[in-house]
Amino acid sequence: MGVATKTGMKAGQLACVLGDMDLVRPLGLAGIRCAVVGPPGGATAHSRFTERLIPWEGGNDGALVDRLLRFGAAQPERPVLYMEEDAQLLMVSRHRDRLASVFRLMLAGADLVETLVDKGRFQTMAERLDLPVPRTRRLRPLPGSEAPVLDLRYPLIVKPLTRRPPWDEIEGFGKAIRLDGPEELRALWPRLIPIGIELLAQELIPGPETRIESHHVYIDADGAVAGEFTGRKIRTYPVDYGHSTALAITDIDGEGADVAALGRDVATRIGLRGVAKFDFKRAPDGRLHLLEINPRFNLWHHLGAVAGVNLPALVQADLTGRPRPAAAKARPGACWCHISKDRLAARESGVPMARWLAWVARCDAKAITPDDPMPFLRPKLDRLLARIPGGAGSARLAKP
Repeated sequence: MGVATKTGMKAGQLACVLGDMDLVRPLGLAGIRCAVVGPPGGATAHSRFTERLIPWEGGNDGALVDRLLRFGAAQPERPVLYMEEDAQLLMVSRHRDRLASVFRLMLAGADLVETLVDKGRFQTMAERLDLPVPRTRRLRPLPGSEAPVLDLRYPLIVKPLTRRPPWDEIEGFGKAIRLDGPEELRALWPRLIPIGIELLAQELIPGPETRIESHHVYIDADGAVAGEFTGRKIRTYPVDYGHSTALAITDIDGEGADVAALGRDVATRIGLRGVAKFDFKRAPDGRLHLLEINPRFNLWHHLGAVAGVNLPALVQADLTGRPRPAAAKARPGACWCHISKDRLAARESGVPMARWLAWVARCDAKAITPDDPMPFLRPKLDRLLARIPGGAGSARLAKP
């Protein structure tokens, strides 16, 4: 299979990671060795927390599942399998019976995973359970069709049912498009037809992205809350409906108390087990509206670990029969940022460079850290050496 191994690592627990440094780092900080899935030149391959690389340059799910099965079967103990993206979650969930023979898994139920990842199915479930979601209608931009007349209150946002590449042809980095009136939907409709995917139109909750708050929780097999924390967005890129570039932990006993309470209530109502992120948007009147539920690991877990609540480490302990880390409350005000993308977000938001640099210097969690610099430096060095005429380039950790 071509699994590469670093020498000199301590024996013990092993985690198999489908994800980036924001998932590798919280595991490493807890003393958990990582086998990462990805390209040999990728950042995670060069982390000091990475003991092994399972080379993968992309391809169909079946081939990746087969490679994972071979890797897991070769280990003396079943590793814990972690996944960070929706596509990875769906792949693992749909092959859970086979993967569970050689891996330890912490997953929500198969039907619940499918429902939460698909925004259309999620909306149907939310309405049935009377969850506090914005009113939504499904859009089907078929060839020859015209924009429908919607019984929704404008402004609206339009977004794909699942995060799929065709959407990027319309909106690039953005997750959604704002429409202020029916005429804008009619103008957009011809652009939606060629991408060939179903969409959702949803009533917009007023306010900037900074009003999005989240509850992060791990609910164990007995249905008990094993760990949790709350947070809010500071910046996204693009500024409107973009991806998170700066985040902060909130006080779960203070400003985040209602967020945590509502997250726990929703988790109980949907029968959740495992880890999840509940995203809410706080309306001007203070009410919280549920936007989505992601039943997987995510970039927030790096910040949570640095702030004192390491959800991946709690899962690892439970699945391997080891003692859990001591119970703790996440430190309010702890911050995370994606430095390169957050600089773009800060510039677009009008934040002066000097003020932004001072904030980054104080930031608690970053993918680029002095104690683990190679995920940042090694890919740049490889690219530099590759441009040298006649140069062989630097030795890689492994080849596919």
